[in-house]
Amino acid sequence: MIYADGAENIGITGGGCVDGQGRELALTIDSLHHTGELVDPHYNTYRKRPNTRPKLLFVRGCRNVRIHRASFRSSAAWGLSFSLCTDVTLDSLHIENRAYWNNDGIDIRDCKDVRIAHCDVNSADDGICLKSHNRDACNDRVSIAHCRIISSASAIKFGTESGGGFKNVTIDDIRVKDTYRSAIAIESVDGAEIENIRVSNIHAVNTGNAIFIRLGHRSGEAPGYVRNVSIRNLYAEIPFGRPDIDYDLRGPALPFFHNPFPASISGIPGHDVENVTLENIEIVYPGRASKGMAYISLSRLADVPENVDGYPEFSMFGELPAWGFYVRHVSGLTLKGITLRLREDDYRPAFVFDRVSRLNLSDIVLPEDKQAGQVVLRQTGLQRKEGVPERWIFSIDN
Repeated sequence: MIYADGAENIGITGGGCVDGQGRELALTIDSLHHTGELVDPHYNTYRKRPNTRPKLLFVRGCRNVRIHRASFRSSAAWGLSFSLCTDVTLDSLHIENRAYWNNDGIDIRDCKDVRIAHCDVNSADDGICLKSHNRDACNDRVSIAHCRIISSASAIKFGTESGGGFKNVTIDDIRVKDTYRSAIAIESVDGAEIENIRVSNIHAVNTGNAIFIRLGHRSGEAPGYVRNVSIRNLYAEIPFGRPDIDYDLRGPALPFFHNPFPASISGIPGHDVENVTLENIEIVYPGRASKGMAYISLSRLADVPENVDGYPEFSMFGELPAWGFYVRHVSGLTLKGITLRLREDDYRPAFVFDRVSRLNLSDIVLPEDKQAGQVVLRQTGLQRKEGVPERWIFSIDN
């Protein structure tokens, strides 16, 4: 609806609302496709919806962009989208983008010097999403602070498109609620280089997952890397059912039965996630896991699929053998001041660490239940005496 390319010193300020009337527009595009008047070559036959739909605001290759004190609503696709821009400030915006599918709130693609602050986002897809489409570019020096987000996908997400990189990103004081997927999702699956990420002061309630960090290899000549990530002062409450059940545009349901998923940090064989610090984290889980629903015993940890080229999502491995954290292929992990709580019993251990090296645990608080309070380590690279098995199970009191 609004497009800028190669411009400088531009902005939208003051009161008022930009309304894309996206649902009416998307349904019209859908009808024109089926009548043959305007055929969409990328029509999604599985989801039964057109893919070729206009964004509400698209700013590309611009410098010194200021958008301040304005409202945006009802795009037919993404809401506010910025690509290859420098010096962008988004401040005090109200974004309601739930008119149709793939309705992200804010998308930042390969931009530098970006500041997002005091924004309220309610979106049918990812709330604030950093993407990287260009192999020779990256998002660099991005700040996201003092925002409130509701999403039928993830609240703040790096990816899924992750060709170049994400560097020097700070995220602070974010309130998340009623969000289907992750409060924080950091993903490199197309070769992206992710480093120097600082996340702090996150409060998420009725959110499907707290933390998801993934290094995979979906595309690109070689995997990228994820390193030097810190997440501090996070509180999250995970529900038993769908957090977005009351919305008309809910995220697509999973095609398999499962118990509640844990937070996860995972690399792939030969490529570890590196140097991650989680400090002062409290997550309340629903419990109620059932062995009759989907059972992965501790003797079958090797059966959890690597899914190297899979779409990155906290549900991508299917059923997981932990209720709190599942960690695999990580080098350099510090967990300090971690409190995990259960509303009801869960038969799984709290932590599973699989092929993790340089692991530091301190000030861990777990339920008193012997099973739920267990920590499982498999092939962690820790020193062990001859004759000691590769897996240890022990309980942590404090």
